[in-house]
Amino acid sequence: MRARTEALVGVVSLALLATVAAALGGRENRGEATDSRASSYVAGPYGTRGLADALTRLGVDVRRHRTGARRLPDTEDSLRTALVLADPVMVPSLEEVTRFVAWAGERPGRDLVVAGRGAEGLLGCYGLTVDWRGADSLAVAGNGPWPAVEAVLGAHSEAEIADSSRGEDAGTARCVVPVVARADTLLTTRSGRVVALRLWLADGARSIVALADAGLLRNRALRETAAGPFALGLFVGRYDRVVFEETSQGFGAGGSLGDAVLAWSWRSPLGWAAWQVAGVGLLVLLAGAIRFGPVRRLGGRRRRSSLEHVRALATALAAARGHDVAIQAMLRGLRRRLNPAARVRGDPGPWLRQLQDHARSPRAQAETRTLQALTRPGQDADGVLRAATAVEDLWEELRP
Repeated sequence: MRARTEALVGVVSLALLATVAAALGGRENRGEATDSRASSYVAGPYGTRGLADALTRLGVDVRRHRTGARRLPDTEDSLRTALVLADPVMVPSLEEVTRFVAWAGERPGRDLVVAGRGAEGLLGCYGLTVDWRGADSLAVAGNGPWPAVEAVLGAHSEAEIADSSRGEDAGTARCVVPVVARADTLLTTRSGRVVALRLWLADGARSIVALADAGLLRNRALRETAAGPFALGLFVGRYDRVVFEETSQGFGAGGSLGDAVLAWSWRSPLGWAAWQVAGVGLLVLLAGAIRFGPVRRLGGRRRRSSLEHVRALATALAAARGHDVAIQAMLRGLRRRLNPAARVRGDPGPWLRQLQDHARSPRAQAETRTLQALTRPGQDADGVLRAATAVEDLWEELRP
């Protein structure tokens, strides 16, 4: 395959890869804007990354938990810690819910901040329910603009929540509703329904913040409404560390980046396109590596003659307008070839006259006279070529 064809194939392949990369980038950007997960990794309008970044700037230690309910963060220190579970898209089972409750009850200083309908199972273990209103959103009571909420909090009278759906082998998961010492209402609707409250448990050292709608924590609400100061006030000054639970948002710790890219390429049309482009490129490389036809012997490189070399040198020097210098250089070269031990610097005139006297053939004498005439200053390009020819002819006549 010719070099120009290979270059063209390379350029086309690069253009295709750039197109695929641009399409992927555009797709990711569009996905960020429409991602509805209340995750601290999502910077779009529905994520909670703005809350996490703001808490970090205010000096709160912000962390992300990605190993699920079986390995909750082990906070052995005395820092006050809040674990945030904001409207999880992967609804925790009752067994996982009991692990969250047990984590908060292990030692003082561990609180839960639970928001949204996806976390209703965890709220149920504290005697709360979520009354989802859907499109019939409610206005929040308070000064300034507030986002409309789509749910309010309620209560149930069950003393214990049990789930035996996993079968006899797995056992029955259950949680006992703790005794609440005090309930502080944090936010209500204009009709008096509770939107957010803080429950203080009987020991007085632990609390749970319950939000009916996780929209109060999302980026758009924090940026455009009074929900921003409200959300920051839930954490700043009260907690030293805030942990966002990300496993339930689909950001659990998984395999390597290569495994993720491979899995994406198999399920995405753009991934299939990338595989096809790679296959075409491989076929092109294989086709270029195969030799077709009989083996041909390369022609030997012909060494140019002395006359061709001298003419090329003369042409180069003439192009630089060094005609006289070119003639002098050729004469010095001739003297060096005829008598390697002699000094070749100085005026070549006496040497040429002596050479003419000792020349035997008429041709050598004629070429010597030609060179004597060409040593006069002011020669042109034609003079340089004549000198080159005369030098070569004289060498043919006089060489040992």
